[in-house]
Amino acid sequence: MITRAQETAPWWRILGQKDVLAGLFLMGVAAAGLWLSRDYQIGTALRMGTGYVPRLLCWVLLVLGLIVLLQGLRAGAAAAGAFAEFWWRPFVFVPLSLLAFVHTIERLGAIIASALLIAVGAFAGRNMRPVEVAATALVLIALCWVIFIWGLGLPIQAWPEW
Repeated sequence: MITRAQETAPWWRILGQKDVLAGLFLMGVAAAGLWLSRDYQIGTALRMGTGYVPRLLCWVLLVLGLIVLLQGLRAGAAAAGAFAEFWWRPFVFVPLSLLAFVHTIERLGAIIASALLIAVGAFAGRNMRPVEVAATALVLIALCWVIFIWGLGLPIQAWPEW
Protein backbone atom coordinates (compact mmCIF):
# COMPACT_ATOMS: atom_id res chain seq x y z
CA MET A 1 0.00 0.00 0.00
CA ILE A 2 1.34 3.48 -0.95
CA THR A 3 1.28 6.06 1.81
CA ARG A 4 0.38 9.70 1.29
CA ALA A 5 3.99 10.78 1.94
CA GLN A 6 5.21 8.51 -0.85
CA GLU A 7 2.63 9.97 -3.25
CA THR A 8 3.74 13.58 -2.66
CA ALA A 9 7.49 12.90 -2.60
CA PRO A 10 7.96 13.08 -6.41
CA TRP A 11 6.42 16.57 -6.50
CA TRP A 12 8.87 17.80 -3.89
CA ARG A 13 11.73 16.37 -5.90
CA ILE A 14 10.48 18.11 -9.03
CA LEU A 15 10.12 21.42 -7.16
CA GLY A 16 13.60 20.91 -5.73
CA GLN A 17 15.23 20.87 -9.17
CA LYS A 18 17.43 23.85 -9.86
CA ASP A 19 15.73 24.65 -13.19
CA VAL A 20 12.31 24.73 -11.55
CA LEU A 21 13.55 26.91 -8.69
CA ALA A 22 15.47 29.17 -11.08
CA GLY A 23 12.38 29.61 -13.24
CA LEU A 24 10.26 30.45 -10.23
CA PHE A 25 12.92 32.87 -8.99
CA LEU A 26 13.15 34.64 -12.36
CA MET A 27 9.39 34.89 -12.58
CA GLY A 28 9.25 36.28 -9.04
CA VAL A 29 11.87 38.92 -9.80
CA ALA A 30 10.02 39.86 -13.00
CA ALA A 31 6.70 40.11 -11.17
CA ALA A 32 8.29 42.28 -8.47
CA GLY A 33 9.84 44.52 -11.14
CA LEU A 34 6.53 44.88 -12.94
CA TRP A 35 4.77 45.72 -9.68
CA LEU A 36 7.43 48.24 -8.62
CA SER A 37 7.36 49.98 -12.01
CA ARG A 38 3.58 50.11 -12.25
CA ASP A 39 3.46 53.89 -11.78
CA TYR A 40 6.20 54.71 -14.29
CA GLN A 41 5.23 56.28 -17.58
CA ILE A 42 5.69 53.84 -20.44
CA GLY A 43 5.49 56.07 -23.49
CA THR A 44 6.09 54.69 -26.99
CA ALA A 45 9.03 53.13 -28.77
CA LEU A 46 9.95 56.52 -30.24
CA ARG A 47 9.35 58.53 -27.07
CA MET A 48 10.19 56.15 -24.25
CA GLY A 49 9.06 56.96 -20.77
CA THR A 50 10.92 56.06 -17.60
CA GLY A 51 9.15 52.72 -17.35
CA TYR A 52 9.52 51.53 -20.94
CA VAL A 53 12.82 49.64 -20.70
CA PRO A 54 12.37 48.31 -17.14
CA ARG A 55 8.92 46.94 -17.92
CA LEU A 56 10.09 45.50 -21.25
CA LEU A 57 12.99 43.75 -19.52
CA CYS A 58 10.66 42.43 -16.81
CA TRP A 59 8.34 40.94 -19.44
CA VAL A 60 11.31 39.32 -21.18
CA LEU A 61 12.54 37.98 -17.82
CA LEU A 62 9.06 36.63 -17.06
CA VAL A 63 8.96 34.73 -20.37
CA LEU A 64 12.49 33.38 -19.86
CA GLY A 65 11.58 32.30 -16.33
CA LEU A 66 8.54 30.48 -17.67
CA ILE A 67 10.66 28.70 -20.29
CA VAL A 68 13.21 27.62 -17.65
CA LEU A 69 10.40 26.49 -15.33
CA LEU A 70 8.73 24.42 -18.05
CA GLN A 71 12.03 22.80 -19.02
CA GLY A 72 12.65 21.92 -15.39
CA LEU A 73 9.19 20.43 -15.01
CA ARG A 74 9.59 18.52 -18.26
CA ALA A 75 12.91 17.04 -17.20
CA GLY A 76 11.12 15.02 -14.52
CA ALA A 77 11.97 14.22 -10.96
CA ALA A 78 15.61 14.53 -9.94
CA ALA A 79 17.46 13.32 -6.91
CA ALA A 80 16.50 15.48 -3.94
CA GLY A 81 20.06 15.81 -2.71
CA ALA A 82 21.50 17.10 -5.99
CA PHE A 83 20.40 20.67 -5.34
CA ALA A 84 20.55 20.66 -1.55
CA GLU A 85 24.34 20.87 -1.34
CA PHE A 86 24.57 23.89 -3.62
CA TRP A 87 21.40 25.91 -3.02
CA TRP A 88 22.92 28.76 -1.00
CA ARG A 89 25.65 29.97 -3.38
CA PRO A 90 23.49 31.81 -5.94
CA PHE A 91 21.42 33.39 -3.18
CA VAL A 92 24.56 34.74 -1.51
CA PHE A 93 26.93 35.67 -4.34
CA VAL A 94 24.51 37.20 -6.87
CA PRO A 95 23.23 39.87 -4.43
CA LEU A 96 26.79 40.38 -3.19
CA SER A 97 27.97 41.00 -6.75
CA LEU A 98 25.23 43.59 -7.25
CA LEU A 99 26.11 45.29 -3.97
CA ALA A 100 29.78 45.33 -4.94
CA PHE A 101 28.90 46.98 -8.26
CA VAL A 102 26.62 49.59 -6.70
CA HIS A 103 29.14 50.56 -4.04
CA THR A 104 32.15 50.76 -6.37
CA ILE A 105 30.92 52.26 -9.64
CA GLU A 106 31.30 55.89 -8.54
CA ARG A 107 34.73 55.44 -6.94
CA LEU A 108 36.32 52.88 -9.25
CA GLY A 109 34.53 53.54 -12.54
CA ALA A 110 32.32 51.38 -14.70
CA ILE A 111 35.03 49.08 -16.03
CA ILE A 112 36.47 47.99 -12.69
CA ALA A 113 33.01 47.85 -11.06
CA SER A 114 31.72 45.64 -13.90
CA ALA A 115 34.73 43.35 -13.58
CA LEU A 116 34.09 43.10 -9.85
CA LEU A 117 30.41 42.34 -10.50
CA ILE A 118 31.33 39.46 -12.81
CA ALA A 119 34.10 38.12 -10.58
CA VAL A 120 31.95 38.01 -7.44
CA GLY A 121 28.97 36.68 -9.38
CA ALA A 122 31.11 33.85 -10.76
CA PHE A 123 31.30 32.35 -7.27
CA ALA A 124 27.59 31.59 -7.57
CA GLY A 125 28.38 28.98 -10.20
CA ARG A 126 29.68 25.55 -9.44
CA ASN A 127 32.03 24.93 -12.34
CA MET A 128 33.27 28.36 -13.40
CA ARG A 129 36.86 28.42 -14.61
CA PRO A 130 39.00 31.57 -14.35
CA VAL A 131 39.57 31.71 -18.11
CA GLU A 132 35.82 31.59 -18.78
CA VAL A 133 35.16 34.27 -16.18
CA ALA A 134 37.87 36.52 -17.63
CA ALA A 135 36.59 36.08 -21.20
CA THR A 136 33.03 36.79 -20.08
CA ALA A 137 34.17 39.84 -18.16
CA LEU A 138 36.07 41.24 -21.15
CA VAL A 139 33.15 40.79 -23.52
CA LEU A 140 30.55 42.22 -21.13
CA ILE A 141 32.73 45.16 -20.12
CA ALA A 142 33.37 46.00 -23.77
CA LEU A 143 29.65 45.78 -24.55
CA CYS A 144 28.74 47.97 -21.58
CA TRP A 145 31.34 50.55 -22.56
CA VAL A 146 30.20 50.62 -26.19
CA ILE A 147 26.50 50.79 -25.34
CA PHE A 148 26.37 53.07 -22.32
CA ILE A 149 29.45 55.27 -22.38
CA TRP A 150 30.24 55.59 -26.08
CA GLY A 151 26.85 54.92 -27.74
CA LEU A 152 24.43 56.61 -25.38
CA GLY A 153 26.96 59.09 -24.03
CA LEU A 154 25.93 58.57 -20.41
CA PRO A 155 28.03 60.52 -17.92
CA ILE A 156 29.58 57.46 -16.31
CA GLN A 157 33.25 57.32 -15.45
CA ALA A 158 34.99 54.51 -17.26
CA TRP A 159 38.04 54.54 -14.96
CA PRO A 160 38.65 55.92 -11.48
CA GLU A 161 40.06 59.39 -11.12
CA TRP A 162 43.21 59.06 -9.03
